[in-house]
Amino acid sequence: MGHHGHHGAALGDEPSARRVIHSESVYTGRIWDVVQDTFELSDGAEPLVRDYIDHPGAVAILVMDEEDRVLLMRQYRHPVGMALWEIPAGLLDIAGEDPLDAAARELAEEADLRAGRWAVLAEIFNTPGSSSEALRIYLARDPQAVPEHERFERTEEEAEMQWAWVPLQEAVQAVLAGRIHNVSAVAGVLAAAAARANGFSDLRPADTPWNAHPRFRASGG
Repeated sequence: MGHHGHHGAALGDEPSARRVIHSESVYTGRIWDVVQDTFELSDGAEPLVRDYIDHPGAVAILVMDEEDRVLLMRQYRHPVGMALWEIPAGLLDIAGEDPLDAAARELAEEADLRAGRWAVLAEIFNTPGSSSEALRIYLARDPQAVPEHERFERTEEEAEMQWAWVPLQEAVQAVLAGRIHNVSAVAGVLAAAAARANGFSDLRPADTPWNAHPRFRASGG
C-alpha cells in the first residue's frame, strides 16, 4: 500500500516537456536573469505562472589524494552570513566551454592543482523549485601541483581562502554532524564515500554527456 515499484526500469529523472505559452525576463542580472514563464501542465489546463532564476550552471570538483584525503576550502558567503567549507567550483559562464575543461580550469585557478584521473561523481539541481541551476560534481584523483610559473593571480577575495586536506571519513562525519552545509561539498563528500566503497567502479567517465543540464539538453549537445 502506497509503495509502488518503478516496474524494473532504472530509477531516474527524465525530461518532461510542457507547453510554454509565454516567457519573459523580469530581471536581468550580472550572472543570471529571473524569467517568468506561463505554461500548461496538461493540454487545456489553467495556465500556471512561475518565476525562476535562469542560471548558466556550474561545476564542482571533489579532489581526493592517494591517502583518501579530500580538498576543502573555506569561503565567506554573504547571503547566509557564514564562512563555509566548500570544494573548488565555478560557474559555466564562458560560452561554449566544455564542462570538464571548465572544471580543470577552476581547479588550476583556485587550487593550483591538476588531476591525473577524472570521473563524474554526481549531478544536482541546486534549487529546482526556483532556479534552473544544474551542477555537475567531478571526482578528481592523482592531484599534482601546477608549476609555480603557470599559476593564476589571486584576487583579494580568493587570497583570504583557507585550504585543508581532510580525511574523507572525517569530512563525512562533519556532514552528518551538521558542520558542513555547502551543497556541492555535502553531495561530493557523501558521493565520494559511496563510490569508494565499491572501488569507484560505478562512476561514469568524465566526458559523459550532461543531458540533464537544461541548456545542453536544448542544444542536443
